[in-house]
Amino acid sequence: MRPPLRRGIVTAALAATAVMASLAAGPGTAAADPPPHPKVQVEIPGPEAASGQTLAGSGHTLVPADGQGRPAPHLSAPSAAADGEVSKMIDNGSTSDRLDIVMVGDGYTADQLDQFHADAKEKWGEITGVEPYTTYQNLFNVWTVDAVSAQSGVSGDPAQGDAKDTALGSYFWCDGIERLLCIDQNKVDSYVAKAPQADLVIVLANSAKYGGAGYNEPSKTLGYEGISTASAGNAKSGQVAIHETGHSLGKLADEYFYPDTPGYEHYSGPEADQSNISILTADQMAADRTKWYRWLGETSPDGGTVGAYEGGGYYVTGLNRPTDGSIMRILGKPFNLPGVEAMIAGFYRHASIATPATSTARTLRPSDTARVTVPRLAGARQLTVRWYLDGRELRRYEGRTAVPVRGLDLGRGAHDLTVRVVDRTPSVRDPAIAAGLRATATWTVHH
Repeated sequence: MRPPLRRGIVTAALAATAVMASLAAGPGTAAADPPPHPKVQVEIPGPEAASGQTLAGSGHTLVPADGQGRPAPHLSAPSAAADGEVSKMIDNGSTSDRLDIVMVGDGYTADQLDQFHADAKEKWGEITGVEPYTTYQNLFNVWTVDAVSAQSGVSGDPAQGDAKDTALGSYFWCDGIERLLCIDQNKVDSYVAKAPQADLVIVLANSAKYGGAGYNEPSKTLGYEGISTASAGNAKSGQVAIHETGHSLGKLADEYFYPDTPGYEHYSGPEADQSNISILTADQMAADRTKWYRWLGETSPDGGTVGAYEGGGYYVTGLNRPTDGSIMRILGKPFNLPGVEAMIAGFYRHASIATPATSTARTLRPSDTARVTVPRLAGARQLTVRWYLDGRELRRYEGRTAVPVRGLDLGRGAHDLTVRVVDRTPSVRDPAIAAGLRATATWTVHH
């Protein structure tokens, strides 16, 4: 098995050496070699397993940001007319208050765009079949952008030498790894930029071959959290995309590890930044009241009990994970309890649960009604909605999304009418995260 990160470290060192050599040559002196193509770190999906126990990943490597560096395909006039069309597949409200996912297809010709839209719906259905996406699916908007390719399919499918002329330059055998499905980031961005501001990007390749990749660095130009690539026609590839959102949205570490890999036998560094791996034992976490101590002993959705299981962050020993088999370790599994909490925190970094439907920029009069849009959660539990007039709760309006000003029994002058929406989910136990699961809106009302 390929040692994780090792290749990236070597490549970075070589790049640094080239830069130092160029500086040493002095001003006005040309470097001997042209500068290397910019590279980006991607996560390698784990090898597909017949048993169904497919590792979520196989470490990371550095790949060219521009993919194979091929020019954009030349499209006929009818195909060019369809290229770049944007559709809102899932509409749950304002872009400013929702987490916006942009899906772009590659290897779909103009007459295959209906298939792309069907594939996008299918993948979104797969994503929302996993908690906490299921409960919070109404916090998301999903956009599709039609990227028209000159040829159907993607490079490297079925064989390594097969080259296809596609809009995003997707290709298997990236970095010599068959299942690693890379893209040209600049080409992807040219399509993503056509949609309203993206928070997360998913590239669907027109292929049934197992594969994917995780570009989990935030975009410096468009601001989105990362790109997940997946084969549209392969069920396990969809699980790769869900796993990658654990990194990009949940900021979770990988929980898999590499036996018999030199350099990864034991971790002896400082405490990890990520919330789901730790150098501490369960007893130490409980004593120090840190990491996932609030979940210790609880039964987790991925099976078993939350504890401190040895192995994680690629290392066999020295780092512990919360459970034995979450999706951050094995594809097809759910997120564990600490992972669900981290994902909800990620959702709320981008989404608001209180959107004023009546403008807060003007003073409301007795003939007006203050309205707020509150997303519904999937299931019986709903968000708490409470109204306050000058800080005093109006209990009779609890749960309502509209309050008529005429019914407020106002004294003369200006008053503040405030709605507070709170998510009291039992899936969040960290007070710092819980503090972010709320939103308010305030209107000035006048008798």
